Amino acid sequence: MLSKKECVAMLLAGGQGTRLGVLTQEVAKPAVPFGGKYRIIDFPLSNAVNSGINTIGILTQYQPFELNQYIGNGQPWDLDRLNGGAFILPPYQKAKSGEWYKGTANAIYQNINFIDRFNPEYVLILSGDHIYKMDYSLMLKSHKENNADCTIAVINVPLEEASRFGIMNTDENNKIYEFEEKPQNPKSTKASMGIYVFTWEKLRAYLIRDEENKNSSNDFGKNVIPMMLAENQNMYAYEFNGYWKDVGTISSLWEANMDVLYPECGINLNDPKWKIYSRNMAEPPHYSGPDSQICNSIISEGCNVNGKITNSIIFTGTDVETAAEISDSIIMPGAVIKEGARISHAIIGWNAVIGENCIIGTRQKAPVKGQWPIAVVGPKYKLEAGSILKAGEMIGGNQNA
Repeated sequence: MLSKKECVAMLLAGGQGTRLGVLTQEVAKPAVPFGGKYRIIDFPLSNAVNSGINTIGILTQYQPFELNQYIGNGQPWDLDRLNGGAFILPPYQKAKSGEWYKGTANAIYQNINFIDRFNPEYVLILSGDHIYKMDYSLMLKSHKENNADCTIAVINVPLEEASRFGIMNTDENNKIYEFEEKPQNPKSTKASMGIYVFTWEKLRAYLIRDEENKNSSNDFGKNVIPMMLAENQNMYAYEFNGYWKDVGTISSLWEANMDVLYPECGINLNDPKWKIYSRNMAEPPHYSGPDSQICNSIISEGCNVNGKITNSIIFTGTDVETAAEISDSIIMPGAVIKEGARISHAIIGWNAVIGENCIIGTRQKAPVKGQWPIAVVGPKYKLEAGSILKAGEMIGGNQNA
């Protein structure tokens, strides 16, 4: 057993992210680029380190190579440590059996021995596919003050959207008395964020019981939490009041990136008091040519810009040629935008090539039924000169294999 840790974090990073379409056909959702120089997983990793939690198990499964390579030994997040640090935890073959992670609870169950090595008092369960900045130490403090067995982070959502979430109904002290999964008629607006603090001794016992139940789907929201609640365990909600977005759809991923351009939305990446760390690709400074025009945009290292860019995020190593126009769009690392191409309300995948005079997407003033119809070109896809891709259309990946 290694040196005892008060709290160990377990980061669920194996998500397939099918709703992101061609962007997650070859990488797990937490590895998708975000905000000009980051990956989605940078946010929970940085939050944990900034919160004083330095022992993190990262549970990978779907398309893990890119994510494993990116995390490496954890050095960018100060997690290359002798005692603690970052640990990649994929499913593995045991002496008698081996299986994929069947659900969120089963993923933790399969790593009980890893957690036991640190003999923690508490375990923090995190998801690897949300964009937010949160001090987990305050949530842990609340858990201890309430002498709780489980504390669930919640965020207030509009009543008309509450039916899309797991809703926590609480008393005046935030003690949970009822949990409803996507209720048709929600009684409150406290939506689960998928962030949990458990007292480890209690959680360990419930994980074993859940695994023994052959009818269980081995999920925290569907099985473990309802079982604990039914047996009157001490469970509390922790209200979070900051920015938080689940970037599980093309529309929400685009919207969260656009929010970065407007810090008043609540996601300020320039705050020196709470930095988001990432792996530095060591590219040279970006270059803006004499004919370039750039307005309210993020241009990352290694870019060559000779076109017009407005309200957009241009990732590392992108080449924007003369007379190309980009607005309200996300151009991921290594993409090439050829001369005369026009791109609006779109996401261009990494290393994609947009041919001369292509027209991608359409300028929009408002979302349609809450969703932005974003045009998407998949990673590494080469779009022929003069091609047109309409709003909401997606091209690349297996669709064109």
